[in-house]
Amino acid sequence: MSLESVPDPVFSQSMVGPGLAVHPEPGQEGGQEARQEAVAPIDGTLVKLHPHAFVVMAPDNRRGVLVHLGIDTVQLAGEGFDLLVAEGSEVTAGTPVIEWSPGLVASLGKPSVVPVVALDAGADALSESVNGAVAAGDELFVWTPA
Repeated sequence: MSLESVPDPVFSQSMVGPGLAVHPEPGQEGGQEARQEAVAPIDGTLVKLHPHAFVVMAPDNRRGVLVHLGIDTVQLAGEGFDLLVAEGSEVTAGTPVIEWSPGLVASLGKPSVVPVVALDAGADALSESVNGAVAAGDELFVWTPA
């Protein structure tokens, strides 16, 4: 999904940076009904970790990627989320960081869409953005720092 379609102006207006959003689809393996693992989008250091969101900083310290599990999910106070690693951990792309339940999030009235944002990047910093369905581990976009 495009960030513009995310029901939160912080993301839809790219206030924190450009990116894409992933939406767990009902009826698909690992969809809304199942618990899912949110994985590190890049290699780096887990510099921020909350039950509903995390940031991985690349080794170059010039690129940080935010993964936000659902919209307004901070209000759930961790319900439906389990941390799998500790803040400060070194991770590689694909490392499971948080296990969560998109279906539970949706049942509690919160959108389960997952923005993946290149923090503080310029609008033209991303290329090769995927369009359509993705699977765990698929590349969402390429970020070339200025």
